Amino acid sequence: MDKKWWMESVGYQIYVKSFKDGNDDGIGDLLGIHDKLSYLSDLGVNLLWIGPFYDSPMDDNGYDVRDFFKVNPTYGTLDDVKRIIRDAHQLGIRVILDFVLNHTSDEHPWFVASRSSVDDPKRHYYIWQKGRMTKDGLIEPTNWASFFGGSCWTRNPGTDDYYMHIFSKKMPDLNWANPLVRKEMAKVGAWWLDLGVDGFRIDAVSHLDRAPFEDIETTSRGPVLDWHRFSNLPAVHPYLKEMNERLFKPYGCLTIGEVGGEASIEEGLKYAAFDAEELSMVFNFDHNWCNNLHESDDPDALITDVHCLRRTFMAWQKAFASDGWLPLNWLNHDQPRLLSHYGSKAYPKRSAKMLATMLHMMRGTPFIYQGEEIGMKNYPFTKADEFRDIASIQQMKTLERDMPDVNQEELVRIVAKTSRDHPRTPMQWSDEPNAGFSSQTPWINVHPDYQSVNVRLEQLDHRSILAYYKQLIDLRLSSRYQDVIKDGEIRFLDLDDPDLMTYLRIGDSITLLVINNMHDIEKPYDLSPYDTLRVVISNHDTPIIKDHVLTLKPFESMVFEVKEHL
Repeated sequence: MDKKWWMESVGYQIYVKSFKDGNDDGIGDLLGIHDKLSYLSDLGVNLLWIGPFYDSPMDDNGYDVRDFFKVNPTYGTLDDVKRIIRDAHQLGIRVILDFVLNHTSDEHPWFVASRSSVDDPKRHYYIWQKGRMTKDGLIEPTNWASFFGGSCWTRNPGTDDYYMHIFSKKMPDLNWANPLVRKEMAKVGAWWLDLGVDGFRIDAVSHLDRAPFEDIETTSRGPVLDWHRFSNLPAVHPYLKEMNERLFKPYGCLTIGEVGGEASIEEGLKYAAFDAEELSMVFNFDHNWCNNLHESDDPDALITDVHCLRRTFMAWQKAFASDGWLPLNWLNHDQPRLLSHYGSKAYPKRSAKMLATMLHMMRGTPFIYQGEEIGMKNYPFTKADEFRDIASIQQMKTLERDMPDVNQEELVRIVAKTSRDHPRTPMQWSDEPNAGFSSQTPWINVHPDYQSVNVRLEQLDHRSILAYYKQLIDLRLSSRYQDVIKDGEIRFLDLDDPDLMTYLRIGDSITLLVINNMHDIEKPYDLSPYDTLRVVISNHDTPIIKDHVLTLKPFESMVFEVKEHL
């Protein structure tokens, strides 16, 4: 295996708008990121994934790009970007950016031209279809819904046909079947790589192809969401092979694809196996829903399905063991906060450390989402006007229409279950007003627990969650265990246990036993198959071992260096 630099990395995702306000207008920005590079260096990460800061109308917080070559003035200037890249590199930190391939803003010059006339040269940069005439008038080309609710088609009055958008109607889908589009997007990527970035996290990469435009069979009268109509379809792969040949390979850059739409492991390998010639890695979301979130009415009564988590991690780790490389991540800017999703309200610090151990001791490149390293939690939404995310706002409107007899409190509770606003509340830097994020009122509410959960407080506590993340990063990047952690064999154990996630990491001369108790119970664990040489890291006190049986406290996590008895 040819080791790439990203296999020796620990990543950190920054959601620009919520990370740090550097110019005191209540909105996170590039100056704020630059101000906190020393914090990130001290944490130990050596790879930053910075979310979109391109010029944008901000319909979807920057993923609706108006100009790929300009910086949104709200976030700063191109000089700010150059300064971040330069100074991050001096600290030994690589920088990758979000690269939005599936769509642009409806204010992008390409789309302004495309919608102006059926004869415009940019017409086929986007996906256009004629509507269907019925006795009630013209209707959409198909009954497909968008991810954000409503039809994925919007009528264009000027040309009297419809453009496709699988997200917001202000985010028209690019037509990747058009070779001119592929050429233009390669130019965009090259421009940023020439500026000094080290690669891209590629947004919505699995959505570049479309099924035939035929109705979904349904008894519903409204649009129907079936993401198989625009997810992981065959033509995506030749498109990406072309981008790899034209752009990614010549620059030797890192590319991580966001693969949603229920991508199978087989699909994941098509994208990112070592011999795929497409992407370096792919993020998948299979592990994000292994609890009873959708069934429970109480956000504090979630139960982790350990069997589901084990099956998921084991399947992906096994598939990529020799054929590819995986990013390791619990969440991103679209997922619930980790501590609120799989952690414990009664044992927040211990469960946060356990979850970190479980992920960071696996094979791959770990990614930390901002705030994860201090144990930030989901925001306690109580009012509809607290939501900022377009998908949450649209869901609220739909529920109000479809459930007129249900009170607002209940509707807010339903939306809050999966709102993308949870991970987007401001980073909690201190116990100062607005959590030290800004001297002005932030664009979205600060979590009310900021006085007890913040960076400054945790920097003073050698037993904090933050201190524990530093230990895990140090183990991976600079300890005697680094080789076995980065690339040792992983063997999952106790496959029928409903409470424990356990596995071995096996190297040439070192074996690690990783034990994670994921529930609020004491749990015995038989250590008799091993000689335990030393404790590598633990989220609790000295382990309780008697007659070769380890007694695990609730949410306790242990990593031992061991020798297996033959």
